Amino acid sequence: MRRALVVFVGLATAGPAVIGTAWAEPPQLEALTTLAATAPPSGFERVQVEEGSFAAFLRRMPLRPRGTPVLAYDGERILPGDDPRVFRVAALEIGTRDLQQCADSVIRWHAEWLWSQGAADRASYHFVSGDLASFERYRTGERPVVDGPRVRWVRRAKPRRDRATFREFLDVVFTYASTVSLAREARLVAKQDLAPGDFFVVPGGPGHAVLVLDVARDPHGRSVALLGQGYMPAQDFHVLASGERGLGPWFSLEVDALETPFWPAPFRWSQLRRFR
Repeated sequence: MRRALVVFVGLATAGPAVIGTAWAEPPQLEALTTLAATAPPSGFERVQVEEGSFAAFLRRMPLRPRGTPVLAYDGERILPGDDPRVFRVAALEIGTRDLQQCADSVIRWHAEWLWSQGAADRASYHFVSGDLASFERYRTGERPVVDGPRVRWVRRAKPRRDRATFREFLDVVFTYASTVSLAREARLVAKQDLAPGDFFVVPGGPGHAVLVLDVARDPHGRSVALLGQGYMPAQDFHVLASGERGLGPWFSLEVDALETPFWPAPFRWSQLRRFR
């Protein structure tokens, strides 16, 4: 299958940047829009976010044309382009291995934000074992070696700090991280403090994680949100469709528990988290 570089327009703080590595059959760049083009429901306005923040980065998420199907890591069609549970598919490569699933997708967007800010050395995430994997360490040539229930780091490669090394590091994280480690290393967020970049996570095997992509409020203080997810097997990250009348793809947050497509149980507010 032919592969080519994808330019993600507007993801960097200063002009276009090559964020993806390779993607099969990319769409025409002019066909891409960003999450910011998705208008909130009538009477709602997006919450203010700080420029350069994770929240601002997510608003620049590039979206593939309407009707794009959700594909698995091996190219298999997981969901048709007209699936009513999917609003749009993100223009983000997911690699060719069954690695970037739900929790990994949350980590991926956070890591891409750090890369876009020139702060890749701050990218560090825990394995299920509790061991911390950091790009600052990985780029020096150290690699994880599984040693029973723990992980040792051994220098096995030449120091490199390029994009390919960063992407390689993320695949290592995806191999050993999960919803369990994601929930453990994140901090609890109260419902009233929910912001873009937060996520709901159910730790388990399998568990699930859904990323809060954007938030809007009306004059009465009611809130709605855009949600996105990766899933099993590893597949395109997609923005979910709420199916709620009058809200478009936005989900009402005026609920005791948040129901989403695909995951059978509603997310409880006690499962809302934020990266530390």
